[in-house]
Amino acid sequence: MKTVHKAIKPERPASAQGNFYQPITNAIGPGMNERIQKLRKLSFETEPSLSIERALIQTTFYKENFGKHAIPVLRGLNFLEICKQKTIYLGEGELIVGERGPKPKSVPTFPELTCHSIEDFQVLNTREMQRYTISQEDIDTYEQEVIPYWSGRTMRERIFSHVPKEWSRAYEAGLFTEFMEQRAPGHTALDGAIYKTGMLNYKERIQKELDKLDFLNDPEATNKKEQLEGMKISCDAVIVFAERHADLAEEQAKKELNPQRKLELLKIAEVCRWVPANAPRNFHEAIQMYWFVHLGTITELNGWDAMNPGHFDQHLTPFYEKELAEGTLTREEAKELLSCFWIKVNNHPAPPKVGITAKESGTYNDFTNINIGGVKPDGSDGVSEVSYIMLEIVEELHVLQPGNSVHVSSRTPNRFLNAACKVIRQGHGYPSIFNPDIYIPEMLRQGKSLEDAREGGCSGCIEVGAFGKEAYILTGYLNVPKIIEITLNNGINPLTGKRASIETGDPRNFKTYDELYNAFKKQLNYIVNQKILVSNYIDSMFAKYSPATFLSVVIEDCISKGKDYYNGGPRYNTNYIQCTGLGTVTDSLSALKKHVFEEQNFSMETILNAVSKNFEGEEILRQTILNKTPFYGNDDHYADSIALQVYNDLFDAIDGKPNTKGETFHLNMLSTTCHVYFGKVMGATPNGRLAHKSISDGTSPSHGADTNGPSAVIKSLTKLDQTKSGGTLLNQRFLPSLLKRDEDIMKLGSLVRSYFALGGHHIQFNIVDTATLYAAQENPEDYKDLLVRMAGYSDYFNDMNADLQQEVIDRTENESF
Repeated sequence: MKTVHKAIKPERPASAQGNFYQPITNAIGPGMNERIQKLRKLSFETEPSLSIERALIQTTFYKENFGKHAIPVLRGLNFLEICKQKTIYLGEGELIVGERGPKPKSVPTFPELTCHSIEDFQVLNTREMQRYTISQEDIDTYEQEVIPYWSGRTMRERIFSHVPKEWSRAYEAGLFTEFMEQRAPGHTALDGAIYKTGMLNYKERIQKELDKLDFLNDPEATNKKEQLEGMKISCDAVIVFAERHADLAEEQAKKELNPQRKLELLKIAEVCRWVPANAPRNFHEAIQMYWFVHLGTITELNGWDAMNPGHFDQHLTPFYEKELAEGTLTREEAKELLSCFWIKVNNHPAPPKVGITAKESGTYNDFTNINIGGVKPDGSDGVSEVSYIMLEIVEELHVLQPGNSVHVSSRTPNRFLNAACKVIRQGHGYPSIFNPDIYIPEMLRQGKSLEDAREGGCSGCIEVGAFGKEAYILTGYLNVPKIIEITLNNGINPLTGKRASIETGDPRNFKTYDELYNAFKKQLNYIVNQKILVSNYIDSMFAKYSPATFLSVVIEDCISKGKDYYNGGPRYNTNYIQCTGLGTVTDSLSALKKHVFEEQNFSMETILNAVSKNFEGEEILRQTILNKTPFYGNDDHYADSIALQVYNDLFDAIDGKPNTKGETFHLNMLSTTCHVYFGKVMGATPNGRLAHKSISDGTSPSHGADTNGPSAVIKSLTKLDQTKSGGTLLNQRFLPSLLKRDEDIMKLGSLVRSYFALGGHHIQFNIVDTATLYAAQENPEDYKDLLVRMAGYSDYFNDMNADLQQEVIDRTENESF
C-alpha cells in the first residue's frame, strides 16, 4: 500500500395519445438525444445573471401594503403578486417549464432579507470566478427604487442591530458563522404528499381548519387564522403561476409550425392547467408538480438551500410503472423528461450573498439533492428502474446540479451499488453515498417515528431529516480549531490581539494535559452558548417577520397546527450547528499532549512561539510534529481517542439545548467550503499546519495526515458514534487508475459496505489525480467541465477560487484500497 501526499392511469387525453415526444436517437453524446444535447449546451453556456424584477415587485407591494395586513397575510399576498407579475419563460424544446427568474440562470434578489449594495453588484459583476452579470441600468434602478425603502428594514440589519457584543466579537474572530444573516433558514425536502394532493385539496384542508377555530377558548386562534389565510393565498399564487405557463404554451402553439413541437406545447399547457392545482395523474405531471412547488418555495423566500424532492425515484416509480404497463410511456420518454428536469435544476444558481461573502462565496450550487435508492417507509428496498435511469442521467449529463446521493442499506442490492460506483468512477464527484442503517437510528434518537425516519434522508449536503415533516435548520458553522487557538491565547484572537472569548488561563502555566483540555472545554461551551443565544433570537425574528406561508402548505402538520414552518408548524423542528475541523483540532491536541506534557520534547512556550511566527525558523520542530505525532485517520488509538473525546464534548455542548420551537439543537459534522474560510482566519496550529491554510473538512482527517490508507480512515471514523450526529462527512480521493476494471468497482463497493457496516453515515469520492488538477489550473479552457467533489456537493474545478482548488489538491491521493 502506498499513499502519496501532495502539498472533489386516468385515460390519456387525445392531445397526448401515443409517443408524442418522439425522442431523437441520433445523439452525439452517449444516451442524450438531440433535445437534451441542445438544452444541456444552452444551460452549460449561459452565464448566471442577477435580476432585480422580484425586488421591484416586492418593494412596490410593500410600499403600498405594509401595515394593512397581518404579516402572514402580507407574505401570502406578496407571493401572489410576484406570481402574477413576474416574467414567464418557456424555452425552445423544453418539456418541463418554469424559472425562478425571468430567464435561465437569472437569479432574483431578496431585499427583505438582505439588500445588496451598489458595491456588491459591482463585485458580483466583475469578479473573476462565479460572476453574476447585471446591467448598469438595473444597478441604477435598484439604487433608486429598492435600497432606499429597505434601508433599516432588512432581516440582516435587524439581526446585527440586536446582537450582544460577546457574540459579535466571537463572530468577527471567525469562531462561527451565521447562515441566517444572509438568507432565510431551511434545509428542506419533501415526502410523497404532493403526488397525492393538489393545491385545491390543500385549500380545502386549510378552510376546514379555519372553520373550526375557537376564538373563545383558544388564545392562539387569531394567530392561526392569520397564518392559515396566508397559506391559502399562497396556494392560489402557485396555481396562478402555473396557469400563466399554460397560457404561454398555448400562445406559442398557435404560432408553432413544427407539428411535433405544437403537440408538445399543447401537452405542456394541459399539464400546467392540471398541476399543481390537482394531484398529478402521470409521470410528466408528477415531475412538473414537484417543479412548481420547488419554484414556489425558492421564489417566496431564499432559503439557505433550494427545496429538495427527497426520494424522487420512489415518488415517481408508481407513475412510471403504471404508464409503462398501459403503454402510455416508454423508458426513453421517461428518461428524456427526467433529463429535462435535471437541466432545469442546473439553470438555477444560488442567489449570491452580500458584503465580504459576495467576494468570497464559493459556488453557484443551490444544493438541490436527489436521494436515490434507500428504503421505503415500510422498510423494504427502495431501488427501482427509475433509480437506474437517474444514475444514467447523472453519468451522461455531467452537470453541476442537481446534486445526487445514493442511499445504500443492508437491503440494497449490490447491482445498484455497483452501478453507482461506475458513475463515481467517472470522476464527477457524484453521487455521494449515505447509509440509511445509520441515519434512521440518528433520527429515531431525535424522536422521529420509525416510518417518518425511513422516509427521510439527506436534504442538501450530509444533514438528514424527516422528509415533508420537519424543519431542520442549519444555523451556521462552528470553527472548532479556532477554539483551541483562543484557548492557547487565553481568549485572545492572536491574529488581531482583540479579546474573542473568556479567560481560561495562560497555557504556559498548565501542568497537565487535562488542564489544557478543560480550558478548551470551557471555551467550547461558552462559544456554543453564544451561538445558540443569537440563533434563537434570529429564529424568532423569521417567525415574526418572514413566515414561509407557501412552504408551510406542503410540510405536514403546519396546516393542522395553524403554524408557520418557521414557528413550530412542522411535526419535527430541529436546529443544527455544523462543527468543522475535527481532524485539525484532534491533531493539534495530540501534538501538545505528546510533545509537551508526556515526552516533554518542547515546552508550551516553545510551541506557542513557533506557532505565533508560523514556524518560521522552526522547521525542525515542525517536522518533528508532522512525523512523530499520532494523527487522526490512521486507526491509531492515541489520536482517535482524542477525536472521540472532542466529538463527545461537542455533542454534550450542543445536543439538547432548547430552540424557540419547543425542541432542541443537535450536532452536525459538516463543513461545505467553510473549512477554507475558517483556515483563513487562523494562524498556524500545533499540528504543523501553516497559517491561513484550510482546516480539515467534516470528519475527514487533516490534509496528508492519513498515511495508512482508506481502510484505516474508516476505522478511525467509526470509533465515533455517528448516530449522535445528524450527519458526518467523509471525503476520499483516489487515482483514476485504481478503478479501471470491474473488479476495482467491486472493491470500491466493498469499502463502502465495510464503512457502513462499522457505523459510517456518509462517504464521497474524488476520482482525479493531482496532475490533472494542476493541468486544469494552467489550462482552464481545456477543463471547463471538470467537476470535483468539494464538501457535500460538487463544483466545477475552474469555478473555484485558488484556495478551494488548493484544498482539493492537498487531499491525500490514494493509490490503493
